[in-house]
Amino acid sequence: MREILVTSALPYANGYIHLGHLVEYIQTDIWVRAMKAQGHQVTYVCADDAHGTAIMLKAEANGVTPEEQIASVKASHEADFSKFLINFDNYHSTHSEENKQFSELIYRRLNDAGHISTKDVEQLFDPEKQLFLADRFVKGTCPECDSPDQYGDNCEVCGTTYDATDLKDPHSTLSNATPVLKTSKHYFFNLPEFEQFLKDWTRSDNRLQTSVANKLQEWFEAGLASWDISRDAPYFGFQIPDTPSDEPDKYFYVWLDAPVGYMASFKNLCDKRAGTDQALDFDRYWAQENEHKTEVYHFIGKDIVYFHALFWPAMLAGSEYRTPTGVFAHGFLMVNGEKMSKSRGTFIKAETYAEHLHPEYLRYYFASKLSDKVEDINLDLEDFMQKVNSDLVGKVVNIASRSAGFLVKKYDGMLSEVCVESELLEDITKTGDEIAAAYENREFSRAMRLIMQCADKANEYIDAKKPWSLAKLEGTEQEVQDVCSVAINIFRQLMVYLAPVLPELTTNAKEFLNLDDLSFASRNEWLLGHKINKFKPLMQRIEEKDIEAMVEDSKASLTQADAPAATESSKSAAKDKASATDASTDAEQTDYIGIEDFAKVEMKVAHVLECNHVEGADKLLQFTLDVGEDKPRNVFSGIRKFYEPEQLINKKVICVTNLAPRKMKFGVSEGMVLSTGEPKTGLTVVTLPDACVVGDVLA
Repeated sequence: MREILVTSALPYANGYIHLGHLVEYIQTDIWVRAMKAQGHQVTYVCADDAHGTAIMLKAEANGVTPEEQIASVKASHEADFSKFLINFDNYHSTHSEENKQFSELIYRRLNDAGHISTKDVEQLFDPEKQLFLADRFVKGTCPECDSPDQYGDNCEVCGTTYDATDLKDPHSTLSNATPVLKTSKHYFFNLPEFEQFLKDWTRSDNRLQTSVANKLQEWFEAGLASWDISRDAPYFGFQIPDTPSDEPDKYFYVWLDAPVGYMASFKNLCDKRAGTDQALDFDRYWAQENEHKTEVYHFIGKDIVYFHALFWPAMLAGSEYRTPTGVFAHGFLMVNGEKMSKSRGTFIKAETYAEHLHPEYLRYYFASKLSDKVEDINLDLEDFMQKVNSDLVGKVVNIASRSAGFLVKKYDGMLSEVCVESELLEDITKTGDEIAAAYENREFSRAMRLIMQCADKANEYIDAKKPWSLAKLEGTEQEVQDVCSVAINIFRQLMVYLAPVLPELTTNAKEFLNLDDLSFASRNEWLLGHKINKFKPLMQRIEEKDIEAMVEDSKASLTQADAPAATESSKSAAKDKASATDASTDAEQTDYIGIEDFAKVEMKVAHVLECNHVEGADKLLQFTLDVGEDKPRNVFSGIRKFYEPEQLINKKVICVTNLAPRKMKFGVSEGMVLSTGEPKTGLTVVTLPDACVVGDVLA
């Protein structure tokens, strides 16, 4: 058993979680769950990144203390992560006593070893706010192309990078005041002293993806520079210890204590679990001499590689702590092929998504796109809907829904004592080794492809055996039980393989399958002579209207915060206007039916198993329909002159299922297939996408 500590980058405590953030946390959570399922001891910690000027200013604008500000945001972050089933073992804050102690200890060790230096730095200073201005708080005219309204580090028009002091006509974005140049002493971490160590570290033991290591080579070629690790008051953070008495206002730059938050969150967890059977030893994971006994992995975005693959390992090595086993970077999220856009409604908050769609849909879609490469992924909302409906609802869940009814109603839920398709099941069981390896290597998209190939084999098997047809024949009871038992066994394997991605679905599947364990090892024990429970729908299709509502809500959220609160008189006027509108509508429309009338009609998704001509009837076709019941239905439809039977076999259609059976000359019709058009000029059978689940009720 391996002992593994895993972290995700710390979200900044200055805003909400959105779908772009969730790429990383979902990726990490899937990896952690997969490694736990394979029997390893894995601990997953994270925290809010709670320091910096931006948080101080946000708290000031909101009329609260920084501590109140970060506490509120932390609660919001934890609520969002919980909705998306991100299962941290501990979620902490960088504004903690543990983080203060480790930050000071690391700094002191670096300072004692001669890795800290000081020098005077000239910066722009806001005379009204009385603070030094970071580049993002300064705007002015580009010194290269004269484009106005450019930030203090680079020009978005011509791409030139520069110092904020080079801007023409600079102004503070905080007060609009003209900044002045002011000098103060800054503290630096002497990164160049670790150049050879970092060159070796970044190329050894597969710590980094090849593309990341190659990118870092550019920094070595340009020459490493000392890293400014201090900021002047006012600043929300930890004061640098042991400074001279005339320098009491020096604070750690947020990027020094942010990664230390990984250690602090883990230490907080160690203290919580002390004396329990889940106790953890901090030094076993972070002491230098234990580097090869335990593993530490950081999942991060590609935009913060510089901090995690240069500064962080150098800080750790210089302060006598172990370095990460691996740093895994991922790309950015695009939506509909473009950067997330607030105006288009594709800058989507986690909270807004969860109000309209199940979070497991997104977990699966991200998994189907993620690989071990540092590549941007695209959330195509149309493809998202089709993929989830086709793969999860139409393929995976459909296996259980097509087979469980026969077993529960005819065999009291008992599966066969023997497996009649051992070769097929052995093949799918062995595929689990490839799937497990794909998970470990972060090749989630490959894992999803392998899983769906297994689902395809199951559905092909069911279609070939046709248990609904076998059930109509004499003496086939055992064969029907055997076929459905094979299908349920394959479904169980799929739940094992999908558990890291879809934890809620697989928890519900456990109840249906009457199982306690869906670990990777459990797949080697087939379900023989095992009793399952009654099947309940496990997942619903994504509806286009839900995606549209999510996008519209994302657009609306742009203005909600700025919208003035409605006065009582305006609320009353709006209510009166709505009432008047409702009254006039009721007066103009007199031929509506009530919802009770519509609710009386039961329409279900039906699978056309067979379609045949009716001998002696020149207008009828005879359908054998699977509507999710224990036996198919027989339905006659007067569409013979518009269709040949083979055109409709295997189609998904709509069947009205609560009509009274109608006795006809050629047999009993047990429903109605819906069509559009005119009986004289042409009828078109209403067909549904393959992803629709047989037996689902239309509403």
